[in-house]
Amino acid sequence: MGSAGTAHPAAGPTLGGGYVTNIIVAFSKPEDAKSIKNILTRNGFSVVAVCYSGASALNNADALDGGIVVCGYRFEDMIYQGVYEALPEGFEMLLIASPARVTGALPSDLVFLPMPLKVHDLLHTVDMMAQVIERRRKRKRVEKKARSDEEQQLIDQAKALLMERNSMTEEQAHRYIQKCSMDSGTNMVETAQMVLSLHSV
Repeated sequence: MGSAGTAHPAAGPTLGGGYVTNIIVAFSKPEDAKSIKNILTRNGFSVVAVCYSGASALNNADALDGGIVVCGYRFEDMIYQGVYEALPEGFEMLLIASPARVTGALPSDLVFLPMPLKVHDLLHTVDMMAQVIERRRKRKRVEKKARSDEEQQLIDQAKALLMERNSMTEEQAHRYIQKCSMDSGTNMVETAQMVLSLHSV
């Protein structure tokens, strides 16, 4: 699939067994992108999009519910950092580049593999990332089920308040509460209560 293609959610088992993770492969050189895609698909991973620009990778990521972006250092329109900073929630990045090109500290949650790439390292790393994403999904599902109607109502009220006062969309308000809860080490219900109490002053 070329960069113009639309991402379709993955179907079928991955190397990790049982779970499914959407993978976007993004490199400025088509031959690099196709080579990485072929390695992954041959080993049971589901590559849902192959992209040659940062914008295309982000467009495809926006259409999916989380996954992994496997990418190179530079595109014509941006470097990897531009993609990393704009990735929607639920996505992880695997950067594959020459160590000489990567100067300074990388973000703590970004995974890096040096070139020249070893196939075993690529497969092992993608599999580990897919397992982490799947565990996170399961935890979210459990948390959502465990919430009472009253707790969900609190979260909805906090979102409505943020939408009204801060001109946020529902998704932005949800992400804001989620990020605050992660940063402060509280759950979303406690964060929603804090939002409501702060805005009621």
